[in-house]
Amino acid sequence: MATAQTGAQRRVVILGGGFGGVYAAMELQKYVRRHPDVDLTLVARENFFLFTPMLPQAATSSVDVGHIVVNLRRIVPVARVLEAEIRSIELGARTVTIVHSGGSEHTLPWDHLLLAVGGDPNFFGLPGVAEHALTIRTLSDAIVLRDRAIDMLERAELEDDPAVRRRLLTFVVAGAGFAGVETAAELDLFIRNAAATYRNVKPSEVSTHVVELRDRILPELSTQLASWTQHTLERRGVKFRLGVAVKSADADGVTFSDGTRIDTSIFVWTGGVGANPLVASLPFAQRGRAPVNADLEVPGYEGVWAVGDCAIVTPPQGGAPYPPTAQHAMREGIRAGRNIVAALEGKRQERFAYTMVGQMANLGQHQAVAMLGGLKISGFPAWWLWRTYYLFRIPTLERKIRVAIDWTLDLFFSRDTAKIALPAREKTG
Repeated sequence: MATAQTGAQRRVVILGGGFGGVYAAMELQKYVRRHPDVDLTLVARENFFLFTPMLPQAATSSVDVGHIVVNLRRIVPVARVLEAEIRSIELGARTVTIVHSGGSEHTLPWDHLLLAVGGDPNFFGLPGVAEHALTIRTLSDAIVLRDRAIDMLERAELEDDPAVRRRLLTFVVAGAGFAGVETAAELDLFIRNAAATYRNVKPSEVSTHVVELRDRILPELSTQLASWTQHTLERRGVKFRLGVAVKSADADGVTFSDGTRIDTSIFVWTGGVGANPLVASLPFAQRGRAPVNADLEVPGYEGVWAVGDCAIVTPPQGGAPYPPTAQHAMREGIRAGRNIVAALEGKRQERFAYTMVGQMANLGQHQAVAMLGGLKISGFPAWWLWRTYYLFRIPTLERKIRVAIDWTLDLFFSRDTAKIALPAREKTG
């Protein structure tokens, strides 16, 4: 348990601007406002907070990409926000070395350090997957996916070779958890509707495939809701391949463990979260993540805390660690922020324990599935619940209003299909 600090200014440094880091900073700034002797610094790769649950919608023009980001300085105005890459952490010296793009290195001393840097996509060393798969974890990922999908329509409009057209209009999503199912549902709906505006492309030519190693989709939900989801998407034309693993990928397609292959120019990987190299390099790392006690502090390293995808957080009663979801990272961030305040005050920290009250997946077209405790909801009511919940979770009133307007316009008008050129990624197509 961290002890109280008195005298000189006390320095709290948070690494990471995702759900864990931002919600911890929001808790801490309440304390900092009343205690000017505490310096709060938030270091993030971008100067904005990204509302990741809406990335599939941003990638398919249901919401504007600029409306799911909020400048960090607006959320935590009391904190010193630094946009920078983290070079190293010196646990003995209690310093962090950071560098802004194209700039010089800077050293930040800390008394309390919160690791909330998230994880990296886990490609499991599969040949060609890291080189040829798109991911859906960052704002640029969403823009690239949208750009590439529209580009496939443009190329198909010009293409006469049936085999090439089939490859251009085939989309493969690996992983049937929440991210994979939501991405596949939104992407298929977006491309089929957009295809209707092209003269030489028919919506029936679009083919979306979801591939999953397990024998069912959405393992976090009940079998009943998973089955309902699969049947709903299959009626729209989405195809599922269950019990099959990705073996390799190349520029023209994906090969599977059963020897079959799907030719595609867009392969989206949602197959898991791996270790963050920064955390994996630290001496206490286990399987590339930071193990923490019930207070969310790293055992044996006073003043070092960790939350979110980069941490191993185990329920107080034991068992498997909490899953790497935004819902858990947010709750862990809130508890870590409060426990750091308690440590600054020399008070007792509280153990982190969280039981999910619900899980939801948006399927587009006014359809969703939700499980709230033992209550199972599907169809329009679940869709309304999904939108209402996440609308209230978006930081700042301005962003809530902008997203609500986007959703309203989406009910009456077709989605924008103007292509935003990103030349740096064109070579991966």
